[in-house]
Amino acid sequence: MTRRLLVSLLAGATLAAGTLLGTTPAAQAAPAAPTLRAAPAAATTAPTAAPTPEAPAEFGTDWHDPLTATPPITRPDVKSCQVTLAEAQFRDFTPYRGRYTPPDGCGDDWSKVVLRLDGNVKGRQYDRLGYLHLGGVEILRTSTPQPSPDGIEWSVEKDVTRYRDTLRGAHDVEMLIGNVVDETYTGIIDVKVTLTFYEGAAARQATPDRVLTLTGGTSLTTPRNSERIVAEVYATGSGGGCEEYWYLTVPAAAPYSCKADTGPYREVQLRIDGRLAGIAAPFPTVWTGGWSNPFLWYVVPGPRAFDVKPVEYDLTPFAGLLNDGRAHRVEVSVAGVPEGQSGWSTPVNVLVWQDSGSDRVTGALTGHKVGDLANSSTYEPGSEHRLNTEGAHRLSVSGYVNTSHGRVSTTVSRSLTNTSVHRWTDGESTDALDATWTDSESVTVDGRGPARTTRTHRTYAMDGTTTLGAGDRLRTVLTLADRATVTASRDGRTTGWSRLDDTYTGDATYTANVPRDQRHAVGTTSERYRLYGSAGCYDRALTTVQGVVTENRLRC
Repeated sequence: MTRRLLVSLLAGATLAAGTLLGTTPAAQAAPAAPTLRAAPAAATTAPTAAPTPEAPAEFGTDWHDPLTATPPITRPDVKSCQVTLAEAQFRDFTPYRGRYTPPDGCGDDWSKVVLRLDGNVKGRQYDRLGYLHLGGVEILRTSTPQPSPDGIEWSVEKDVTRYRDTLRGAHDVEMLIGNVVDETYTGIIDVKVTLTFYEGAAARQATPDRVLTLTGGTSLTTPRNSERIVAEVYATGSGGGCEEYWYLTVPAAAPYSCKADTGPYREVQLRIDGRLAGIAAPFPTVWTGGWSNPFLWYVVPGPRAFDVKPVEYDLTPFAGLLNDGRAHRVEVSVAGVPEGQSGWSTPVNVLVWQDSGSDRVTGALTGHKVGDLANSSTYEPGSEHRLNTEGAHRLSVSGYVNTSHGRVSTTVSRSLTNTSVHRWTDGESTDALDATWTDSESVTVDGRGPARTTRTHRTYAMDGTTTLGAGDRLRTVLTLADRATVTASRDGRTTGWSRLDDTYTGDATYTANVPRDQRHAVGTTSERYRLYGSAGCYDRALTTVQGVVTENRLRC
């Protein structure tokens, strides 16, 4: 929501604070493809047999603990070991610091490692952004729900098997969920994070041999026998400024509270030694106080709010360059952010697969084609102001590596688009956005048999309106969508596919600028997470009314 409206509302009233793509050789060709999980065996039955509770006429002082429709992480039926990674109460901006030691009794190789965060908070508090670092490697970026006066509990689970290299050694732990506790904002955020290790060996194509961070923030030196390299960037627009709502920013000529010189188009760019190596569309994450209406998010958060997914870049075409034993400069920037303005966090992990049969892998970059970045925002004045935005960009890179098993060539092509229509009235009492982002990627690997291609088409959508009407009744109607289609092929023949559609809808109204017990808030929210593919399906629907879960159903 707009910064002016959000700030005015918060000043007047304290807000209350919750794989389906098969593992065929073709599917393994591009590590940047999302890891999708098959439904558990019990997916044909409802998650709970309890009768549906009756919703109250309006929100009270308590509501259901936060939950999402995302599929649970499947766990192998093997011996497991658990360690506590962090346990802390966050009252301010002091990080938790501890020490991690790998578990005894489960070996040093694991078929799966699952991170679990359990949290609780009560009273009044904002939504807060947090991170967890292990040996400098970011393994979790998250945000918190806003609590009820009576208190809430929530949990987040994440498959962190890909960080196996880091998990094998003892490391320092740093975690922070920055918070403010005073007479008004009373909520202390209490969390415990555990890791559960399952015996066995993980598939090599899914877990890198090394997980690296950037020395001094920009310097990278890879092993000289690297044959595959992927960077992941936990890019988030946040920090309380307008970049938290980057999709609503407007050029200087338009009368709106959040400005950006070139409008709302954003693009996360990665450069190697000054050369553009990767582009990506950021996901328009909405935190649990977003769009000026916390009643939208008390039970069901927006997609990715609790588990922020990193942007991934396949840098394998640059492996021949990076393998020269020298330090290389890796820089991440966000195109569209006004010069000198902060508001984005972009920590980088670099995942490396090594050639076990060679001490030195040579190669070269053979193709590098950058399209013109198209970014147009057109402002139309009137009784209803309007900003039309269109953006697009393309990048294609190719390279090869000479490995112990022959020459392997990789081509990565990526294409981004963004269209949006932003409408608002004077004073921003009505504020609306209808926006779509696409991020299409193709990774082709040629070597050791027929060419293997993975194509991923991501679509993000946001369609919402907030209106401040008579009697200071504020209503927000919003739909968010996170969609992706992945197709794997070998020599032109499809070997696996998946289709994801995670859609959130909400409609909530309350009286602004009054004490909590006079808000008379009502709201209906829902999430449907559908994941279909060559390995099965998962389909779960949630609905809440005034904070009561009225539907929690599995459909396949």
